Amino acid sequence: MTQPGCCGFLVPGDLETRTGGYTYDRHIVAGLRALGWEVEVQSLGEGFPSPDATALAQATRVVDALPDGALAVVDGLAFGVLPELVQRHAKRLFWVALVHHPLALETGLDADRQRVLFDSERRALAHARGVIVTSPSTARALAEFDVEAGRIAVIEPGTAPAPLAAGSSSEGLSLLCVATVTPRKGHALLVEALAGLKDRPWVLHCAGSLVMDAACASALREAIDDHGLQARVLLHGEQDEASLRALHAKADAFVLPSFHEGYGMALAEALAHGLPVISTRAGAIPDTVPEEAGLLVAPGSVPELRAALQRLMDDSAARARLAAGARSARARLPDWAQSSQRFATALAAFARQAGRWP
Repeated sequence: MTQPGCCGFLVPGDLETRTGGYTYDRHIVAGLRALGWEVEVQSLGEGFPSPDATALAQATRVVDALPDGALAVVDGLAFGVLPELVQRHAKRLFWVALVHHPLALETGLDADRQRVLFDSERRALAHARGVIVTSPSTARALAEFDVEAGRIAVIEPGTAPAPLAAGSSSEGLSLLCVATVTPRKGHALLVEALAGLKDRPWVLHCAGSLVMDAACASALREAIDDHGLQARVLLHGEQDEASLRALHAKADAFVLPSFHEGYGMALAEALAHGLPVISTRAGAIPDTVPEEAGLLVAPGSVPELRAALQRLMDDSAARARLAAGARSARARLPDWAQSSQRFATALAAFARQAGRWP
């Protein structure tokens, strides 16, 4: 058992935001506290990873007020764009970066913005005493950022136990996609792929924020209208836990054609409900979704995505095999208590390496 310690946990925006990254942060904070750690959560301001002057001023105030020698865990959505602030306090504070996925890998960035984010995150990570990532895939990606393997700890998210989905009990398939509507999640590709399968009975339920990227959500609604799928692609917006459980319970399969995932918590949650998965081979997804539980296609490929969806719809035996694979995979998913203990152990190991732990 790791000796309890204390740390600051610095997050961009509101810790209660309903995305995978914030969900991870919330569970880890709660888990550390359950282990006896003193954890002070502070917001660095809104708008990251593109903070305005107000957010930068708030981040500066928060960091300036941290006591000398403090262990500060910082969510990578903010850490990667604060290289000057991180460097200024590198000798005074014990920085630990929590990288869900590198910022430059976000979908929809132009080449100049990618270069700026890459350079910014590389410079910030140079001053981290430790870096916690949520998958082996992200750990490998950080080699390009000059982060040595000895400074990295892989702490995969936990997954809450969930009942097996009962399914839709209807002739057509009920497909579920749980993801904030942003370009990286691939909703537009999913609609385009499904538009070629109108002759088959199916309905797609999409749960996830429609306001975090209003332009992307507007384009998605337009695509749904253009294909005449208003009655078959249902945008539910952000849902609470009870509503998500209800959507999972009535689903027959889970679909997420993401262009990149640092882990894919929504995919793990689908496996926890025993749902067969259609996703992509991007980022950490092949690590999260085992071959026996899902069909993984090339990111961005509408023909491959449509073919996988068609197979799921037409081949009930294959669908049953994938569901059985998902049920097997659910038994191997770590829980949040295990993830929190590993997180605490990693923090202690980083501190010991620096001679700051008994």
